[in-house]
Amino acid sequence: MMQKQDNAQVLARLAALKAMTVVELKTEWQTLMGSAAPNNSRSFLEQRLAYRIQELTFGGLSKPVRQLLDALADEVEGKKVRKSVISDPRNPVIGTRLVREWNGAEHVITVLKDGFDWQGRRYKSLSAIARDITGTQWNGYRFFGLRERKDAA
Repeated sequence: MMQKQDNAQVLARLAALKAMTVVELKTEWQTLMGSAAPNNSRSFLEQRLAYRIQELTFGGLSKPVRQLLDALADEVEGKKVRKSVISDPRNPVIGTRLVREWNGAEHVITVLKDGFDWQGRRYKSLSAIARDITGTQWNGYRFFGLRERKDAA
């Protein structure tokens, strides 16, 4: 019952945002965010306030998701501080050799710290290697027979 009540309250607050003036949105920003609004853009203020209202009612992002987003932001900005956080759990141990036969040819891929080696060339993803081998789009983990373990979640 509480969920329905929460949903109704959140929907009412979100609808109220549409009726507010920019000045009222900025006042609401100060209340919900604890700081002055960064700009006068109606759409910016509405979107961020709508998210904040839902976040306060239903909870924010989980810690692992926040860590992943921080790591992705670091990577985009060129920082390598937390790169290990974003490594895919399906990746085998560094140094592992993956062997796949395709059209009668054997392909050997070596797992590196930050990617993969195939025929002396470095790749960031197994999908790129699979595409070069087959000439078509493949999920690299599926092509090389790597599946995420059921107990990993």
